Amino acid sequence: MTRRTLVAAPAVLLAQAPSDEMRVAIIGVGNRGTALLAAALKAKGARIVAVADLDEARRNAAAARITEAGQPAPKLYTDFRQMLDAHKDVDAVIIATPVDTHKAIAVATLEVGKHVYLEKPVALDPAECAAVAAAAKSAKGILQLGFQLRHDPARAASMAHLHSGALGKVIYLHAHRHTGDLPHHIEWYFDKKRSGDIIVEQACHIIDLMVWAAGGPPETAYGSGGINLLRDEPRGRSILDNYSVLYEWADGKRLNFSQMYFDPPGFSGIKERVYAERGAVDLATGMVHYLDKRPAQKLDFAPGDSTELSIEAFLGNARGKKRPLNDIVSARQSTLVAMLGRKSIYEKRVVRWSEL
Repeated sequence: MTRRTLVAAPAVLLAQAPSDEMRVAIIGVGNRGTALLAAALKAKGARIVAVADLDEARRNAAAARITEAGQPAPKLYTDFRQMLDAHKDVDAVIIATPVDTHKAIAVATLEVGKHVYLEKPVALDPAECAAVAAAAKSAKGILQLGFQLRHDPARAASMAHLHSGALGKVIYLHAHRHTGDLPHHIEWYFDKKRSGDIIVEQACHIIDLMVWAAGGPPETAYGSGGINLLRDEPRGRSILDNYSVLYEWADGKRLNFSQMYFDPPGFSGIKERVYAERGAVDLATGMVHYLDKRPAQKLDFAPGDSTELSIEAFLGNARGKKRPLNDIVSARQSTLVAMLGRKSIYEKRVVRWSEL
């Protein structure tokens, strides 16, 4: 090397992209997509190069966030297919669109060889879930689903404790999601043909944790639900405002799960509890309560944001082509368990896992 090239070398190296940089595109920057974008902007080595969304205001808002974070302005698109065609060099794509679009967008993105982070649930029905699973199986890139609670430190520590056998065999599970209604300005939430109804679109997060704790899917489900208060609020509402489902496994353990949207503020909230032979675990807090006289114990874990940790894991998995914790196998299973409950509620009968 000459003296001139030695002096210039640091500047050249700075201008080059680091070897672990991931060029990321995002499809859908509404409510959830904006949160994923914020997490990606915090992630090490992620550069957001393109944004696709049908809404111009959302596209522009996303671009402003990206430039405010110190990154170059992204290319903006209305049609995600044009974006994929124009950006052959994109490494990873984050998809945060309404559920009725998941299958088409995920399959198309996997088919062009990209790593994909797809928001939960997998899709609208079992056939669409199977199509996404088939595309993931033959894809060059990895597929990670947005069941980010698997990366929450308290829940991860709780699950590790349960699976270690420290409390013995899991025998019963109890969870509920009792809150106020969904934001009325997001219209597709309230159309069950687009969202899959609240048990699939919203409750799948908790159901995923319960299936993970149980070690697999239940054998049967029996549920009941309806719209008892929020009739035609907002106008045209077709999703439930309350339901309860009892899931049962072949070995006799059960999950009692309920959800409602007219819970008074501060009254019930969200609970995720797993009972075993020697005690129980509150997944959300990482607290273990024993059946003997021992005092309750808080598991050891460092705090962290589940969405940020999930996106960090996705980028790491993509770099190393590693199997995600929330991969298509577990995600499809949990989505189908939610659909098992939905089918039972709609048809007012016991539904068996084999039917899905």
